[in-house]
Amino acid sequence: MSNIDWFKFENKDLDFPFYKKNPHIPKWGWIVLFIATFVGLILSVSSNILISVLSCLVLIVPVLYFLKWDYKAIFQIPKAKDVALAVALFVGYIVYSLIISIVLENFGIVSEGIIDSTTVSVMSLIPLVFSLMSEEFVKFIPFMFLLRLSYKFSDNRKLSVIISVILIMVFFASLHAYNFKMFIFAIFVQGFGSIFEFIGYIKTKNIFVSYITHLCTDIFIYSIVIFGL
Repeated sequence: MSNIDWFKFENKDLDFPFYKKNPHIPKWGWIVLFIATFVGLILSVSSNILISVLSCLVLIVPVLYFLKWDYKAIFQIPKAKDVALAVALFVGYIVYSLIISIVLENFGIVSEGIIDSTTVSVMSLIPLVFSLMSEEFVKFIPFMFLLRLSYKFSDNRKLSVIISVILIMVFFASLHAYNFKMFIFAIFVQGFGSIFEFIGYIKTKNIFVSYITHLCTDIFIYSIVIFGL
């Protein structure tokens, strides 16, 4: 594969798994992964720590199985520069979300809130640690499927990544929306905003990087609710 197929900011020592049969997932395997995605998504909304842990296992174990247990294909111990990148992307997202929220508010589009402040406490942060990893895999599995599908028909890696990212951003936004007005808000804030997490993953091929960005974001939001800031 020539360098023209890679984005300039990517670490070219690692590549995405699955999309060019690296390794190959049979059709039944994708069915298993999508069932795991659905089940893991349902379990991830629980505030029970054991169920949150279970949601992680339901999502991660099948992926590792089809990776032939090569966990380094998706996980690496974050280096200092990886953590710095994740934190920088978190800051970027916060700035982006504040600006876009102000713009949307001028058009009468505001968030109806997805966090019930009466149920949030410091203890809520414990299951959050696991449920956010589940959310990363809820995005990762369909992203890999769309990347595989797009690359199969286009043979263009860069185009396939762009198409897949856009579709997953729309999908992720829909998970945060309960009506059309809320979807418009979610598509710009949670949907397009997830590009910061995607940049972290695409650059490093390390889910821990996007996860740290996501974790920082939600801990920040939960802290505002908990401490009434």
